[in-house]
Amino acid sequence: MPELSVVVHGPNTQDHLTGLLDSLAAHPQGDTEVIVAAVGDWAREAAERHTPAFQVVPLPDGARDSAARAAGAARATGRWLHFAHAKDGLPAGAPRAVAEHTAALPGPVDVLLVDHVRSTWRTSHLASPDGPRLARAAGTEAAPDDRAPLLRTTALLGNRVFRASFWHAHARLLTTDDEPFAAYAALLLADRVAAWPHPAYEDRRLRPESLPPVTAERQYALVERYETLLDLARDRPRSYAVLYDVMVRDFLHTFAGGGLPEPVAREFFRRASLTALRRRPEGHRRPAGPEGVRRSLLEQGSYPRYRAFQTANRAHRAVRREVRARGRRAVAELRRHQYRRALAGPVDPRLAVFSAYWNRGVACSPAAIAAKLGELAPDIHPVWVVSADNAALLPPGTDHVVPGTRRYWEVLARAKYLVNNVNFPDAVVKRPDAVHLQTHHGTPLKRMGLDQMPYPAAARGFDFQALLARVDRWDYSVSANTHSTRMWERAYPARHVSLDHGYPRNDVYYTAGAEQVRAVRERLGIAPGRRAVLYAPTHRDYESGWTPRLDLAALADRLGEETVLLVRAHYFHEGTASPLAGLRRTGRLVDVSAYDPVEDLCLAADALVTDYSSIMFDYANLDRPIVIHADDWETYRTTRGVYFDLMADAPGPVARTQEELTELLTTDAWRDESAAKARAAFRRRFCEYDDGRAAERVVRRVFLGADEESLPPVLPLEERTPAPSPEETA
Repeated sequence: MPELSVVVHGPNTQDHLTGLLDSLAAHPQGDTEVIVAAVGDWAREAAERHTPAFQVVPLPDGARDSAARAAGAARATGRWLHFAHAKDGLPAGAPRAVAEHTAALPGPVDVLLVDHVRSTWRTSHLASPDGPRLARAAGTEAAPDDRAPLLRTTALLGNRVFRASFWHAHARLLTTDDEPFAAYAALLLADRVAAWPHPAYEDRRLRPESLPPVTAERQYALVERYETLLDLARDRPRSYAVLYDVMVRDFLHTFAGGGLPEPVAREFFRRASLTALRRRPEGHRRPAGPEGVRRSLLEQGSYPRYRAFQTANRAHRAVRREVRARGRRAVAELRRHQYRRALAGPVDPRLAVFSAYWNRGVACSPAAIAAKLGELAPDIHPVWVVSADNAALLPPGTDHVVPGTRRYWEVLARAKYLVNNVNFPDAVVKRPDAVHLQTHHGTPLKRMGLDQMPYPAAARGFDFQALLARVDRWDYSVSANTHSTRMWERAYPARHVSLDHGYPRNDVYYTAGAEQVRAVRERLGIAPGRRAVLYAPTHRDYESGWTPRLDLAALADRLGEETVLLVRAHYFHEGTASPLAGLRRTGRLVDVSAYDPVEDLCLAADALVTDYSSIMFDYANLDRPIVIHADDWETYRTTRGVYFDLMADAPGPVARTQEELTELLTTDAWRDESAAKARAAFRRRFCEYDDGRAAERVVRRVFLGADEESLPPVLPLEERTPAPSPEETA
């Protein structure tokens, strides 16, 4: 009996089934069987190309989705069922990951709720809104009514994995062509539901113009769907209240979407109104604002007043947008005028503007360059561009400007040197006698620049023509190794000169001494003799927020009292609710997401655990153990694109599951001879120019005009001495 049966079902609409099956065939599926309930000849032909690896259940043209799911489920032998419509997709490696996860679930769980990505006819692998909610529910076992918030997740069968015995026990109710009904009903019927915040399904929305028009009866059926679901939830007050709220929002969304013929719209409103009023829970409170007014008018059944409110609200929003737009245009025009005037003046050879990470503060290689500039060329005055929110966090005495202000545009216009680890805004003019220095902020594993174009999840909303205009302003591009030099030339094709000098931010890994390492650990509260493991995952383009891919509480417990787990979320997720809040209160880990600089954390850590973050390349300079946790490598590689196979060229041992990671960290495998050998090869390749003097080389070359031959030579790797490890300083 396999662990998981993937039931692919439906017609080969717009040939999406072919791509889905080819993807499944190209990746090992682990303890999984694939059954294709192929509707029509085209689907059957596509499926039969993958026999005997996949089982094929041919069905006639026109067979309904419910019949196809039932036929596939009847053939399935797995302990768990995962339904995938032929138009949708499964992220690379997802079935294997799901099978591994379900194998570890406790017996009572009936439904595993997973995250998903969204695609349309013009975009792909966009994040779903469900990740944070799933992350909050992950690892919990609650009574049925306590999981009511999960009813707010997207109603798909594909983001639910069913215990086969549960599905067959309720097949009569769940086997329906109304997929959202089945998705909601499954959560209401299950005794236990588990949540897993990992994308394991791709929901593809077809172009509406390619589909049959929605009939009036299908619109009216929406009301009937919720009538039945509310009957199922009648003995669960919390679930009933949440489902009622979901229902009303669905009604209003359907009505507001437009496109309904007037008689259909009027009748739909009438039916929705009766249900909303009759089913309203006792004591239910409407939200404030326009949404509350809409709900009130719906319950009153006042179709003319609702239409009038819609019209008035749209007009009001249009007026407000225009007023705001006029104000922004006036301010922008004033700033442009001031900038043009400043550009007419001379360039100041003693003025340098620095910025890092989209104006977050004094950080990364720009900070290291500015510090070295103060030693070697103190006559050049540095000004930092910092957002208003971060200005209060600057070191005392830091001269800075806030974006958009008058002085901001004046210093950008007059500065001889502009240094950034990202890009300055499009409006910045490249003056002929100004120097733009691009430091970057890491060695690239993932695709960057123009290389993102084939990957819609990464390229969404990206103006590549504007990117090239920004790149054309660069005079110099800093690189830490040959790999980076070549990839920057490929991803950012322009005339800039590559400075193969190392990353200045990494100098500290060779200049720090035992006192500095001890001081950082003391600030973090790490007692002498305790092992510190830094967990620093990267951002994923197909996730809307940060959802930890590890059960951090369980990991901290397994590592024991003698290990401190330092957890650093990616800076893209600043300002969002942290999933670490509850764990911080337990004292089982230290949340260092807001701690700067990150180089201090690396100095404090005995080992690094990461996935695909560029921190691995920097940390390798310390020659300390690195462990890769790559539970979604296939998905990440497929959706973001990578420059090399990390699984083959990792800086240390690779764990594909939490259990494997725990095994590595609770034995000596994280720092054994095999790990040291992999790390040595990685360091030779990626720590090529980092030797502790990168900032000096950059300053002398760019600011002092020294030629390459007169710069301090890069010290060979075998002659370098990294900062002492915590064990050595204890």
